[in-house]
Amino acid sequence: MNRKHQRTLLAIFATPVLANIVWNDIEAMLKALGTEITEGNGSRVRFALNGVRAVFHRPHLEKETDKGAVKSMRTYLERAGITPQQ
Repeated sequence: MNRKHQRTLLAIFATPVLANIVWNDIEAMLKALGTEITEGNGSRVRFALNGVRAVFHRPHLEKETDKGAVKSMRTYLERAGITPQQ
C-alpha cells in the first residue's frame, strides 16, 4: 500500500467517524489490499477479502461516503483482519 492508501485506511478508522472520504479512494485502497471486487446490480459492489464478503452501495450524486458506510467499511475491514497498524 502506498501513502495515500494508508491515509485512507487511517481515515476509515478515525474517531469520530469521518463523512468526507472519497469512495474511489476506498476502492483503490481495497484493491491494494488484494480485495476481489465484483460489480453488482445498480450501484452495488461486492467485496471479498481474506474470506470475508460484503456488499456496499457506491454513493450517488456525491463522491464522498457517508458516516454509516464508513462505519460499515470499518467493521468489514476489522472482520477481514485489517487494521491501521498494518
